[in-house]
Amino acid sequence: MTTGRSGTASLPVLHGPAFTGRGSELAALTAALAGRPAVVLVDGEAGIGKSRLIGEFCASPAGQASSPLVGCCPPFRTPHTLGPVADAVRQAAPDGIAALPLSGLAGALRPLFPEWAPGLPPAPEPAEDATAARHRLFTALAELLACLDVGVLVVEDMHWADDATVEFPLYLASRRPRPGSLVVTCRPEDVPAASLLPRLARLAAGDGGLRLALDPLDVAGTAALMSSMLAGEHVSDEFAAFVHEHTEGIPLAVEESVRLMASRGDLARRGDTWVRHRTERITVPPTIRDAVLERAAQLTPDAQAVLRAAAVLAAPAAEVTVQAVTGFSAERLRAGLAYGLTSGLLAEDTHGLVAFRHALAARAVAEAVAGPERRLMHQRAGEALEDTWPTPLARLTRHFREAGDTLRWSRYAERAAEVALAAGDEAGAGELLADLVIGARLPAGEAARLTGKIVLLALPGDGRLRDLVPALRSALDALDLEPGPEAELRFQLGRILLTMDEHEAGRAELERAVSRLRPGSVQAVRAMTLLGWPHGMGVPVPVRVRWLRRAAQAAGSLEPGERLRLQGDRAFALLALGEPEGWVAADAIPDLPSGAGERLQVTRGHANLGEMAMTWGRYGEVGQRLARARELAGTYGYSLLGGSALAYQAHLDWLTGAWDGLASRAAALSGDERLSSAARLQAVLVTGLLDAAAGDRGRAEDRLRQVLGETLRRGAVEYALEPAAALARLALADAEAESALKVTEDPARIIAQKGTWIWAAELAPARVEALAAAGRDEEAESLVRRFTQGLRGRDAPAPKAALLLCRAILAEARGEQRRAATLFGRAAAAWQALPRPYDALLARERQARALLATDRPEAALAVLTEVQLGLSELGARRDADRVARTMRERGMTVPRVWRGGRRGYGSQLSPRELEVAWEAAAGRTNKEIAAALSRSPRTVEMQLYSAMRKLGVPTRAALIAHAARGGLTPGGPLSAEPSHPR
Repeated sequence: MTTGRSGTASLPVLHGPAFTGRGSELAALTAALAGRPAVVLVDGEAGIGKSRLIGEFCASPAGQASSPLVGCCPPFRTPHTLGPVADAVRQAAPDGIAALPLSGLAGALRPLFPEWAPGLPPAPEPAEDATAARHRLFTALAELLACLDVGVLVVEDMHWADDATVEFPLYLASRRPRPGSLVVTCRPEDVPAASLLPRLARLAAGDGGLRLALDPLDVAGTAALMSSMLAGEHVSDEFAAFVHEHTEGIPLAVEESVRLMASRGDLARRGDTWVRHRTERITVPPTIRDAVLERAAQLTPDAQAVLRAAAVLAAPAAEVTVQAVTGFSAERLRAGLAYGLTSGLLAEDTHGLVAFRHALAARAVAEAVAGPERRLMHQRAGEALEDTWPTPLARLTRHFREAGDTLRWSRYAERAAEVALAAGDEAGAGELLADLVIGARLPAGEAARLTGKIVLLALPGDGRLRDLVPALRSALDALDLEPGPEAELRFQLGRILLTMDEHEAGRAELERAVSRLRPGSVQAVRAMTLLGWPHGMGVPVPVRVRWLRRAAQAAGSLEPGERLRLQGDRAFALLALGEPEGWVAADAIPDLPSGAGERLQVTRGHANLGEMAMTWGRYGEVGQRLARARELAGTYGYSLLGGSALAYQAHLDWLTGAWDGLASRAAALSGDERLSSAARLQAVLVTGLLDAAAGDRGRAEDRLRQVLGETLRRGAVEYALEPAAALARLALADAEAESALKVTEDPARIIAQKGTWIWAAELAPARVEALAAAGRDEEAESLVRRFTQGLRGRDAPAPKAALLLCRAILAEARGEQRRAATLFGRAAAAWQALPRPYDALLARERQARALLATDRPEAALAVLTEVQLGLSELGARRDADRVARTMRERGMTVPRVWRGGRRGYGSQLSPRELEVAWEAAAGRTNKEIAAALSRSPRTVEMQLYSAMRKLGVPTRAALIAHAARGGLTPGGPLSAEPSHPR
């Protein structure tokens, strides 16, 4: 059911970030420096990647050939004259310059390189004035660079340079011919007003020059940079977009944010994808914080106060609002604001609104404001914005929350939540109300009332739910709590715990609450319904069913929307318990909502009933329910439910053999942090099952054990059965019966105790085979008897197909090979009717082996030929290889198959599917097609099903219509797209 929340995590090993998103800039820089000497200016804000770009060029073959010399200007208050160039020269000539063919003019370098004075010519006579002395020094330094064969001089961070260091590149650029190329980097916002750098910029913009302004990375570049730090592994699109939003694509901010999140354990691995545990915001990395605060400290006190006000406001604000927050006079504000704008930290838009240029910079300044001052500024900001029209409810909520003004915070938060709910933004409303319940220390009744307004399924991630639990427990601990408010609080706490999959704790709270809630109230009926849910341990099925029936009897006085909610929850619970009456309740869920009050319940009902139909094996209904759920979720913005429906669809595609592109889809879903943990784990399960079928046992085991461990930890026992069964099958394939017994023992015991045999379609055959392989035939027979009893009276095609398979396995274990062959054939037919082609093929393989054991080799080998072909086309490489080995051992020729896995036909039909589809479109039956193409009717059935799925047609009649439109031609193109008349 769509309630799971908790996730899994592993600590990443971080790597240095790759050079990302700057390929065109590197190419432009290389081209500019490849011809005659050029002047290049690379500018951009702090952390944008200027130094990395220069480093990549210098390390490239083109850069190495130019013998670059790189000097960096340090951020000293009083820079040393020509210090960056001198330091670079020292690195280029570690053994000194005595051996260089310098002229007597080099004596002017003695003051710059006192350690080399013994190897330099005598100092020249004093110059006439400072200008002449500087010119002589520049000339001598240029000669030294020429002797060192420096082709490119790079001076980084020129905004921090002294005048002489700025003038020296200008001197070199003005010489004719130029002795070499110049590359200068700077931050435009930090260039002093009187600097000569603009002159160099004009040279770079002219002929023979290049000016490169580096922009932030886009979302794709941000994702690539993050991925490179995580060993090239995938980063979820949502995570990358989140980091990009908070760092604005500044590479240094991205890098430092990833490092900080890793060190604090905020990164989580979901399948092959990295995501973030908590996505409320990104803490400002220390390197970014220090750089921003250093720049701010250089401003006047009034300008710093303006920065603090803008940081607290955290959104574009009018001057009058900034003035109110600072408490300044208008004249004083204008002076401070002018300095703040010229610093490059603040910016003013076309409407005159002022804000920080970057969110991380604003947060760095805000976090540096002392607590009492920050609270006062938030109070002033809130009061200044109260008279604004339209009322900025979200901003007022934030400011009064930060100011500690609980009364106003509560007032505006609830109003903002009401507006969000009216607009369909249940996630936003939930965040506002959750923050209030968690942080405001509200009275018990108020905390329960507001929590009841939160749509728990709409809250993104686990964090808010987990924080709500101690907040409600704290309210419960209040003295003299009346029975009514206590029951309300316990009901809210119980439903939160159940949503978090903490089933036992949630049931305990609900049981304590239900007797004290007003009879016939919404809360009482919902509590009874939740107590009937199937998840968790220790409660027999009859007890749960009684709770559900009590809830139905008490629901008569409820509003229609609440009755619909009860109907959906009751249907799901009954079906999960294996009770056929659940289908009667399911029929009462409308196809579409009749009003706004039904939207969530109808969407949720279709998603959950689709899951139950899959458990029972009603795959046609699954597809219809999930399609409707996805459509409604997309229309009304229920991202969590929509994501869950996608995960269920991926599982259905695995079962029904729709494996084209499934691995990539499932991997993407497993890393989507917007999904519930149950949905993500289901996607991980699908990837693990695909890995197992492809023969990648190591990866399959890792993923399946991840799912098994997490579902058992959360108490969602039913969801642990399929991964346990898959692990058992892997063990049995390697004759590891004891391992198969161990991994299935607890799940089998739990199913037997709970009596929910409807869930045993995957587990029971694996457990029976493990018992039989271990010689524990009586236990295997007992399990099959209980499975048979548990399915009695239930129209459950998938579990009943599994029951046939169990009986076949028992017959095989007893040596009754003829009976086994018949039962395996019946099981294969039952699987195919669902359809579950993979399971049908595996059952047919076992049928063939039983036929071989009864000395019927021709019939067996004919079946094996079909099975091997079917498995190969499906993409089950491990199984196809096993069947091929059996065929070769019997002297049969194995048809050549695609060795890279399933052929990548995508939306196109394979040649064999095309043949079958054309024959079917011509009106022939499966038996007639089989005879014409020398295939078995069962193989034709599977290939026809696959072709119709690719073509998007549900019936043979639709297939004929598709062919008539020209979308299908015998021996022609394989496209599954219909032709349309122009």
